Amino acid sequence: ASMLAGNPSHPVTRALQPHLLSYKLDGQHLQAIIDGMEMDLNQTRYLDYPGLKQYCWHVASVVGILSASIFGVTQPQTLQFAEKLGLAFQLTNIIRDVGEDGRKGRIYLPVNELQQFHVTAADILNARHSENFENLMRFQVARAQQMYDEAFALLPKEDHRAQRPGLMMAAIYRALLNEIERDGYHVLNQRISLTPIRKLWLAWKTYIRG
Repeated sequence: ASMLAGNPSHPVTRALQPHLLSYKLDGQHLQAIIDGMEMDLNQTRYLDYPGLKQYCWHVASVVGILSASIFGVTQPQTLQFAEKLGLAFQLTNIIRDVGEDGRKGRIYLPVNELQQFHVTAADILNARHSENFENLMRFQVARAQQMYDEAFALLPKEDHRAQRPGLMMAAIYRALLNEIERDGYHVLNQRISLTPIRKLWLAWKTYIRG
């Protein structure tokens, strides 16, 4: 708040403040990220997807918007692309980290969707893999993939080159989703990841496409 009022006092805000105008960074978006971090202090369950989506907006979509602004934006639609891509990234993180979050007592998968697929909170917390759990995760992965498709459809051709960093990340994250699917959604007892070499290869392939 002091930084936004023109009086930065912390080393981070002193470094950031000169760039707010040049990159058109919205102070409300910066505050929204802090609000998202605070949500994790007070909430470990989400009743439905709209509630989860609101959390994702704070901790990821806003980050996407701010990042896209730094990468370079000439068309307003590019910020819509970034917002949707941030959501897709966070949904991917949630899918990847179901087991790890469960061990911390957190379940980000919506309660009503657990009920829909007959998976209990105890199943998640106790890492009980089942056919029902696979069906639940198949649903989660399909939704995340849809968010990537919707995001890409929003990116104007004029800003494609500037937004390559986000597209490189998307290539890596989508490959991770595919890996989770190929592994049979075994995310309760392990954290599926890509090797650094594979990430580099995916990023390079995306970069040279321009």
